[in-house]
Amino acid sequence: MKELIILSGKGGTGKTSLTAAFASLAKNMMLCDTDVDAADLHLLMAPKIQKKNDFVGGNEAIINPEKCVGCGLCKELCRFDAVIELTDPVSYAIDAIGCEGCGVCVDLCPEGAIDFPKKTCGEWYVSDTRFGPMIHARLGIAEENSGRLVALIREEARKRTREQHLDLILTDGPPGIGCPVIASMSQANCILIVAEPTVSGIHDMKRVGQLAAHFKIPAMVCVNKFDLNPDQGLAIEQIARENNIHIVGRIPFDPNFTQAMIQGKTIMETHKNSSTSQAIREIWQTVMKNPAMKQERIM
Repeated sequence: MKELIILSGKGGTGKTSLTAAFASLAKNMMLCDTDVDAADLHLLMAPKIQKKNDFVGGNEAIINPEKCVGCGLCKELCRFDAVIELTDPVSYAIDAIGCEGCGVCVDLCPEGAIDFPKKTCGEWYVSDTRFGPMIHARLGIAEENSGRLVALIREEARKRTREQHLDLILTDGPPGIGCPVIASMSQANCILIVAEPTVSGIHDMKRVGQLAAHFKIPAMVCVNKFDLNPDQGLAIEQIARENNIHIVGRIPFDPNFTQAMIQGKTIMETHKNSSTSQAIREIWQTVMKNPAMKQERIM
């Protein structure tokens, strides 16, 4: 069982479109979407949900007005300004959006007037798609603990991949280099960085490459929309060579990507004989030939 993570330093680089295209080429694999804050792989995969699960990601402080005596200690202690003072009579309430669930007010309220129930922050799903099974999730609006949710669905993907004797987990990762990205990377065989040929694209590729090096995970890079700015694309490839990041190919700018997305399909389905589809096939073959993709890392 192997795992390939597709990442990018920012959103909008084409990582999800490329993941979907790879899904149409892969065999005996599990799809996993770890971009739980802004999931969109399901828009192309049209998953049929087989199992829906609540994600409980923490606690939320709630003041019991029958016990509150209006001492104001909770407001004084709260470092997130989540305690709201009410009048007539003087009492307090918690702003659910501002509360970080740290529990300080719960522990130090002299009247024990603050409840601390578990909080449902989102949902995660076990689904079927036309290319194979898929594990994905959706975090609630303005909710926290996306890293924990990512770890949960990746563990579920690994478990089900073992049970179903699948060969590969193909993961659409979140953008950036934060906690959700780090949670997506653990035990992966390889990372494929999708970079844009821009100044910011160079910066973003460097950040993800440094993160991969820190965790000793082999990294590869492909430049999407290469022909829009060949000079910057060449600069990305030069930096990749200097940092031991394997270059797997270039993808031209192609409006057919957008046309495929409008139809809820991959470009491999709508324009399978195009030069762009051929470039993606070659990138996929190069990725799968990488020695790191032949090693067992997942426990």
